[in-house]
Amino acid sequence: MEEALYGAEGFYRRPEGPAGHFRTSVHASGLYAGAVARLLGEVDEALGRPAELAFVDVGAGRGELLAGVLAAVPAGLAGRLRPYGVELAARPPGLPAEVRWTDRPPAGVTGLLFANEWLDNVPLDLAEAGEDGVLRYTEVDTAGGEQRPGAPVSEADRRWAERWWPVREPGDVVELGGPRDEAWAGAVGSLAAGLAVAVDYAHTAGRRPPFGTLAGFRDGREVSPVPDGSCDVTAHVALDAVAVPGVHSLWTTQREALRALGVSGARPPLSLASSDPAAYLRALGGAGEAAELTDPAGLGAFGWLAQAVRIPVPESLGGLPGWQTLVP
Repeated sequence: MEEALYGAEGFYRRPEGPAGHFRTSVHASGLYAGAVARLLGEVDEALGRPAELAFVDVGAGRGELLAGVLAAVPAGLAGRLRPYGVELAARPPGLPAEVRWTDRPPAGVTGLLFANEWLDNVPLDLAEAGEDGVLRYTEVDTAGGEQRPGAPVSEADRRWAERWWPVREPGDVVELGGPRDEAWAGAVGSLAAGLAVAVDYAHTAGRRPPFGTLAGFRDGREVSPVPDGSCDVTAHVALDAVAVPGVHSLWTTQREALRALGVSGARPPLSLASSDPAAYLRALGGAGEAAELTDPAGLGAFGWLAQAVRIPVPESLGGLPGWQTLVP
C-alpha cells in the first residue's frame, strides 16, 4: 500500500493530484476553507495572539486548502501567520511564496494543525480471522488483485486488534490501525501548543465494519483496491484508537463541526430575491454548497477529532451540542 500510494510511481506522485480523481470537502466549496480559517482565528485567540501562528496542513495535496485559508484570514492575522504544507509529493507550482512545503510536520510550532482526509491514506495492513481464530495478514497479488491469508499477525498487531477491533467470528476483517495511531501521535506531538484536528471517514468502537472498508478510487469512480499504483487505496479510520492519550479530545461529525463554525445549508430569505436578486442567487449557491458539506449521508458524516495541546478548548468546540469528549 505504501509503495502503491507514495513510491516513485505511486498514485499520489501523479501530477494531477487527488483532485484529478475525487472530490474532498476542500474541493467541494470555498466555505470549507473559510470555516477552517475561522477555527484558526479561535485558536489564535486561545493562544493569546502569539507573534507567530502556524497553520499546518497535513496531507496538503496540491495546496488547495492552504490557498483558501490564506485568502480567508483577516489582515491582522495574515501578517503573523506561518503556513506549512505537509506532503510527500513535490511542491506544486503557483503556491503562495510564504507557504513552507515539507514532508513532515514541523516540530515545536504553535497554532492549528489540520489533517483533512490524510489518515485514511496512511498505509496499514489488513488481517482476517481464520476458522482457528488466528488473525493472519492479508496478502494481495498486485497483478490480479487476488487476496490470500498470510502469516499470523505480530504480537503488537494482535494486541492492537484485541484492544480496538476484536474479532467475533471467522472471516472478520481487521484493518490494523497501529501505523495511523503512530502517525497521528507524531503530528500532535509536533505542536508546542495549539489544536490538532483530523477529519476523515471514521468509525468508533461498537461500530467496526466486520468486513472492513478498504476501497479504491480512480477518475471519479470506485474501483477494486489493488495496490499497484493505478488507483487510490483507502480505508476508514478507527478514530477512537487514533486519539492521543492524555490530550484533551473531542469528536463529532463534520455536519456538527461546520455548523458550529458558521456553515449552514439554510436557504436565504425570499425577501432578498426582491431587494437584491444578485445577492440572493449568491446566497442560494452558498446554501447549496453548505448543504453538500453538511449532508449527513455524505460529507457531513465524516468524523472530526480535535485534540487541544496546552490551550483552552476553542469556543466553537467547547460546550456546544454535537461535540463529545473522547477518552482514548
